[in-house]
Amino acid sequence: MIEATISVGSAENLVLLFGAKDQHLKQIRGMIPAKISTRDGKIHVLGDEGAVHQATSVLEQLKSAVQRQGPLGPEQVSQIIQHVTDGTESPCAELVDIRSGRKIRPHTTGQSRYIQAIREHDLVFCVGPAGTGKTYLAVATAVEALRAQQIYKIVLVRPAVEAGESLGYLPGDLQAKINPYLRPLLDALREMMDYEQVRRYMEEDVIEVVPLAYMRGRTLNDAFIILDEAQNTTVSQMKMFLTRMGARSKVVVSGDTSQIDLPPHTKSGLIDAASRLRNIDGFSKVTLTGADIVRHRLVQDIVRAYDGGTKKKR
Repeated sequence: MIEATISVGSAENLVLLFGAKDQHLKQIRGMIPAKISTRDGKIHVLGDEGAVHQATSVLEQLKSAVQRQGPLGPEQVSQIIQHVTDGTESPCAELVDIRSGRKIRPHTTGQSRYIQAIREHDLVFCVGPAGTGKTYLAVATAVEALRAQQIYKIVLVRPAVEAGESLGYLPGDLQAKINPYLRPLLDALREMMDYEQVRRYMEEDVIEVVPLAYMRGRTLNDAFIILDEAQNTTVSQMKMFLTRMGARSKVVVSGDTSQIDLPPHTKSGLIDAASRLRNIDGFSKVTLTGADIVRHRLVQDIVRAYDGGTKKKR
C-alpha cells in the first residue's frame, strides 16, 4: 500500500474538483480501487501502486481542466478516467484559438492527431463515428485560421442527401428546403462566434454555407473549405469538389462510412477518394474510433451496439 497527496487549496477548488454532491469523486471511486479522502487542504490517495498512480493522474488532469474552464460535466470526467485507465496517451496538440478568451482543447489522442493533421496538410480526410468531433474541430480550426488571417474565406459544404426520409414535399423555397441539411454546420459555427458576427460574415461572403451541388464550376483561393457528411457523395461529386481547391487553400473532408445514405450499389466518394489519394504528398487521412466520442457517455455504447450488430449480420 502506498499513499500520494495532491494540494487543492480552497474549499471552492475542492467542490469544483469533486463536483456537486461529490459526483466526480464517485465516478473515480467506481472505476479505480483507491481510497480517496481530504485533509488539511489536500487530497490523500491510498491503495496499491497502480491504483494510486491512476487516481492521482485522473485528479491532476481534472484539476488542470477545472483551472482552464471551470466546472466540468460528468461526460468530461468519464473521458479523463477512461483515457487514464485504458492507458491511452494524453492529447498533445495545442489548443485551438477561436476567439479572445476562448480556446478549444482536443479531448482524445485521435482528436489531437486530427487537429495536427489539419495544421500540417492542405488536404485532410477524417473518418469516424458520430460524436467524435469531426465537424466541430474542422470548423474550429477554420475559425482559428480566419482569425490569424491565414485564409480569408470559410466555405462549409454538405451534400443534400436524405437520410432515409423523403423531404421533397416540405414547404418553402429552395433555400428553406436545403437549410436542414446545412444546420449542423451552422450550429458548430455559432458555438464559436457571436450571432451578429456570423451574420455579418455571411452577408460579406467571408463565410459561406452551401450545398455540394452549388460548388460546380468554382475555384476557391485563400479559403478553408470543409465538406461534411462526405460519405454521401458519389465518386463524381467528390472529384468535382476536390478540384475546386485554389491557391493557398485548405480542404477538410469528414464523414462516417457506417452511415451511408446513397442509393443501393452507389459507391461512396469518400471511400473511393481515400483509396485513390493515399499516396499523394500533402494529403493526410485520420481515422477516429469509438474511443474518441465526446458526446453523452451512452453514445459510445450505442455505436458499439450497432457496430457489433453489423459485424454479426455480415
